[in-house]
Amino acid sequence: MSATPSPRRRTPAPPREEVLAAAMDMIAERGLEKLTMAALGREVGMSSGHLLYYFRSKDELLLQALEWSEGRLGAERGRLLTRPGTARERLAAYVDLYVPDGHRDPHWTLWLEVWNRSQNADEDARIRQAAIEGAWHRDLVALVAEGVSRGEFRPVDADRFAARLRALLDGFSIHVAIGLRGTDREQVLTHVREFIAQTLVAP
Repeated sequence: MSATPSPRRRTPAPPREEVLAAAMDMIAERGLEKLTMAALGREVGMSSGHLLYYFRSKDELLLQALEWSEGRLGAERGRLLTRPGTARERLAAYVDLYVPDGHRDPHWTLWLEVWNRSQNADEDARIRQAAIEGAWHRDLVALVAEGVSRGEFRPVDADRFAARLRALLDGFSIHVAIGLRGTDREQVLTHVREFIAQTLVAP
């Protein structure tokens, strides 16, 4: 009598967050150019086809990884902005969180790649990218408005000032993330502190 063959067991796919965390780790350790579906699949024990089933494309994988990373940054930003202290102290913490840690900062490396790919992105992807930008902007507007109401900051239009400050932060942050010679994180933080002192802090 022949033995009945045992059914093949399907290896459960790792949770989505585990895959996204692995993608961010690969970007941090090896650079974005080494993040392929095949390499990520080997890292998490899935085939590249299986990954494509869940994420549809590499563009979608990158956007979801960015959203996951932004979710963690958003939680940290929320803690910083609700802690005790002056509006100026919390603004300094916001800026510190915004500016990349240095050349090839994984979050900014990913952000730049998603921005680059957004030229051909569909409407859904653009809406999701705008949501990420909007969260940073709304928090900054609220913080500036609070400082104005307390008399810590000059009576500026909070929305307009936030838009200009974020444009300054974005420009400097790109220089830091790509490793532009002569522009490091500390130099950028000094420039931004001087700009805030000259244009926002009440005399």
